[in-house]
Amino acid sequence: MSDLKKYIAERKKRDKVFAMGFDEGYEEFKIGVMLREARETAGLTQEELAKRIKTKKTAISRIENHAEDIKLSTLERVATALGKRLEISIVNAA
Repeated sequence: MSDLKKYIAERKKRDKVFAMGFDEGYEEFKIGVMLREARETAGLTQEELAKRIKTKKTAISRIENHAEDIKLSTLERVATALGKRLEISIVNAA
């Protein structure tokens, strides 16, 4: 385990507020990364994706870099524009 992972694990054990905020932030970050990877795999630029879903390039950038509070309808439009299907699951908390 890397030093960073050790630090995060130890900090999460002793600081519940940090743990909650970290997990939420990580999930938001992960969504943005997944969307960027899907866009790049589809061979689209942010501008091209924006045109497909009738928004601005800055909106795509914001979604990919700060996917906080993104609407489900927006995720569905992005998935459709990328030729993908959106799948959502609810899992037990760690």
